[in-house]
Amino acid sequence: MKTPWFNNAIIYSLDVETFFDGNNDGIGDFPGLTEKLDYLQQLGVNCLWLLPFFVSPHRDNGYDIEDYFQIDPELGTMEDFENFMREAKKRNIKVIADLVLNHTSFCHPWFQEARKGPASPFYRYYVWSEKKPALTGNFTMFPGEEDNAFSFDTSAQAYYLHRFYREQPDLNIANPKVKKELRHVMQFWLEKGLAGFRVDAAHILVQLDSSFSKNYIKHNFGILNTLRKWSDEINPETMLIAEVNAKAKNLKFYFGKGNRMHVLFNFIANQNMFLAMAREKSLPLKQCLQELPAPPEGCNYLNFIRHHDELTLDKIRPEELAQVLATFAPEENMQIYGHGIRRRLPPMFGNNRHRIELINSLMFSLPDISLIRYGDEIGMGDDLNLPGRDSVRTVMQWSAERSGGFSSLPATKLERSAISDGEYGFEQVNVASQLKNKTSLLCWFRELIALRKAHPEISCHNYQWFETGNNAVAAMQYQTKTHCLYLVHNLSHEKTSFEFPDTIPVAGLKRLFGTCRAFHQKITLNSYGYVWLQSEK
Repeated sequence: MKTPWFNNAIIYSLDVETFFDGNNDGIGDFPGLTEKLDYLQQLGVNCLWLLPFFVSPHRDNGYDIEDYFQIDPELGTMEDFENFMREAKKRNIKVIADLVLNHTSFCHPWFQEARKGPASPFYRYYVWSEKKPALTGNFTMFPGEEDNAFSFDTSAQAYYLHRFYREQPDLNIANPKVKKELRHVMQFWLEKGLAGFRVDAAHILVQLDSSFSKNYIKHNFGILNTLRKWSDEINPETMLIAEVNAKAKNLKFYFGKGNRMHVLFNFIANQNMFLAMAREKSLPLKQCLQELPAPPEGCNYLNFIRHHDELTLDKIRPEELAQVLATFAPEENMQIYGHGIRRRLPPMFGNNRHRIELINSLMFSLPDISLIRYGDEIGMGDDLNLPGRDSVRTVMQWSAERSGGFSSLPATKLERSAISDGEYGFEQVNVASQLKNKTSLLCWFRELIALRKAHPEISCHNYQWFETGNNAVAAMQYQTKTHCLYLVHNLSHEKTSFEFPDTIPVAGLKRLFGTCRAFHQKITLNSYGYVWLQSEK
């Protein structure tokens, strides 16, 4: 089987609106993003994931789509998008985008027509009920902000389903006419040059039973087969990444036999990695990786630390959740939805450079492929004065100049906020200053990304944990026909030592990366220390 192009991908996630303002109107746009492609190429990423850039009233960060086929005018024109795609291709950077199939905006013409009632040909594009269903479970995605999954529409005189905000009515995916519309959406953007999609809320998409009777939801994974069939027909090299926050035992259903999703977000590893960091013990991460079902050939998990949403912690036990919150989000204003954290990584870690490096090195050492989010590479912070998840959606900080170099307009004129004060303000944290400093976090990230790309064996599943006798140490081993790779991380704030197993020829080890520079059979790692080692066979 041919190795897929994404098997060794380093994916960089960004929102066009918050990346760079190319026309100085206070909003990021495609001309601005195109201007920064050289920076992304030099960083080493080879795939960009763009958050929704379609026409939208922006009730939910663009995930409430009003027109699937048009660029939001604030972000540029279709010509701007096409020029961006050409320039990305010149730099060998693939581009994927969000595929939002679960719902549309309330303003979408389909829903406006559906509101005319059952006689409308678009009425069955959505999920309606004459009586309000008596739901006993938590069926909304934003508890505390939106606690009702059905809202009454005065025009249709019926209740419509919305698992997200009420301005985002759920589509009736079971309707063949809706499927035809959605295939058209996929084909349109793939023909524009996209290399794939992130399938938004895939674990919600497969819930096709509209009755919600007796607190039970039927899952129909056939829609994933359909999406894969469409993408293979249009372009067999398309990558489909599913946003799936589900129990480990259920993840196999999203892969199928390799005929559904190519890649799944690794929420299980993500949550247990933070639990391991809170406890300073490697066991939670080790156990969860052992419990994950192995991906079929040609499929992968996507490892990440943070993305544009909250840090979700709903797949660990309540007492574990409490421990992670107490460690990284002890104040109520740092938490969201009862099971999440609305902070970026550096503030969670007290801006401890050693700890920031450790978790990023650890994430890049996990099997499969890796994701970083814009601003991670320079250690951007958050703004807890902003509501909800906007706290982690501030603009990219390019320089110490006005508005952090994002725009020539003053910060007060920007559509999205800039962090201007404190240790995370753009005068302190920005690309320009870190490019001049060889010891900066940005330069460290460049080195890490280059190293990770040089070792595609990490994207495979031929790995094992090796015992160190020290429960603070996460130690993984990858083998190829020519060499062995040993990736060792000390999760503790204390210096720690361990001995390599006799089976590992320490004398032949070569240091590739990390804070440990001298090693023997017994190795010592400083507080939050790590090292990547290689031995030739």
